[in-house]
Amino acid sequence: MAEDDDEAGPADAFAPYVATLGRGPGRSRALTRAEARDAFGQILRGTVDPYQVGAFLMLLRFRGENPDEIAGIVEALQDSLPPAPPADLDWPSYGAGRTRDVPWFLLAALALADSGVRVLMHGSNAFGSGVPVADALAALGRAPAHNMDAAATQLDATGFAYLPIETLSPGTARLLGLRRLFGLRSPVNTAARLLDPARAAAGVDGVFHPPYIDVHLGVAGLLARPRLLVLKGGGGEAERVPAKPALAHLWTLAGGRQELTLPAVAGLPAAEPADLALLSAVWRGTAHPPRALATVHATLALGLLALGQSTGPDAAADRAALIWRARCHDTSSA
Repeated sequence: MAEDDDEAGPADAFAPYVATLGRGPGRSRALTRAEARDAFGQILRGTVDPYQVGAFLMLLRFRGENPDEIAGIVEALQDSLPPAPPADLDWPSYGAGRTRDVPWFLLAALALADSGVRVLMHGSNAFGSGVPVADALAALGRAPAHNMDAAATQLDATGFAYLPIETLSPGTARLLGLRRLFGLRSPVNTAARLLDPARAAAGVDGVFHPPYIDVHLGVAGLLARPRLLVLKGGGGEAERVPAKPALAHLWTLAGGRQELTLPAVAGLPAAEPADLALLSAVWRGTAHPPRALATVHATLALGLLALGQSTGPDAAADRAALIWRARCHDTSSA
């Protein structure tokens, strides 16, 4: 934008946000929630110059994430979504860990769905090294939802639907894709995890770096989410690593924040080599690798704790085992 332009345009409307973030020591500041919502609304409407978008996202990253800004970003992203079908549990999957193999958490989500919980999963595995959720679903004879109507049909039929972010929110997908140009994640990665398109009664979320936990819980409070459970999960997913103890951080609208200590599962062998054939066999009940099954059970328990369907970690673990045993019995009887 030239300084001597006679008429203000879209670039002029957005420039103050870049300036607010980048003025320098003692003069810059974080955006308010309302400013972040307006700024990302402009970006999603396509009225902002790409140079401004790049500068803006990297300034946000450099300053560090805070709940007010992320809450405003989430609201802007939500404003751009079509209405979603009702769901009981929101399950984001945006992990990009380098140590992932197959998404065992998917089996936990599907088992919860079999038990009567409506689970809406959404995400992108574009920057991860593990098996994408869409590929895992294909190995199980399922498919992602190609639009909201398809998601509603799948939820009604099976209790589970997976919406790739490209389908759910193309604008968010484009912003996430800028990671290829920057070589760095941006706050959009955090906002996508908190998108909660169905405004579900509960959510379960994994992060890769523990400092993000406070941001997620703070946003849950600002957006008055009923329940959200967050933990440092395997590969940044909502997946327990059962060989280690963990802390789950639970936000509830009624009671605020609390921590839940999740004990390690003792005596587990080393992780088994895993591929889609093994994932499918575990789901069918024809393979029983101890470490993988412990991961599925422990992750199932996370969903139960998020939903408030168990009183504590021990009760959640016991109920998770019962749910898995029941679905395996149904599978073997079919």
